[in-house]
Amino acid sequence: MGWSQGLFRALWRALSKEVKEHVGTDQLGNKYYYIPEYKNWRGQTIREKRFVEAANKKEVDYEVGDIPTEWEAWIRRTRKTPPTMEEILNNEKYREEIKIKSKTFYENEKLPSKETKEELFAPPVQTQIKGHASAPYFGKEEPLAAPTSTGKTFQPGSWMPQDGKSHNQ
Repeated sequence: MGWSQGLFRALWRALSKEVKEHVGTDQLGNKYYYIPEYKNWRGQTIREKRFVEAANKKEVDYEVGDIPTEWEAWIRRTRKTPPTMEEILNNEKYREEIKIKSKTFYENEKLPSKETKEELFAPPVQTQIKGHASAPYFGKEEPLAAPTSTGKTFQPGSWMPQDGKSHNQ
């Protein structure tokens, strides 16, 4: 944010009824503010605002993780109350424990040996290639002109053009 924009914002807050309340500061030095809902000079209701003043003022220097997830949830209004320092520390301790547990789990988990792989996986299926995908009768016998029947099956006959004549003539 440039100095002119900051000056304009300060002037606007002085002239309007916006009064920012300091809600908290995180371990990284970011300050969190809250502006309650108010009515402006035209009688419009302006909804509450939540924002952060970053410890690192340059926007280009912002990194993911510069704002703790608990504070980000408060700013995005997914939680109603701002987090306490104890809550943030407990959550950070929990995240570290999960990292350690997952690391030990993956270290203890061994890759299956060749013998075990052969026992676990079924043998590959043998495929038999019949004809080509563009063939009109893929993997089937040519249809017969006369119907055929065996005990339980019936294959109807098929019509074939006679003497190479086209049926469109």
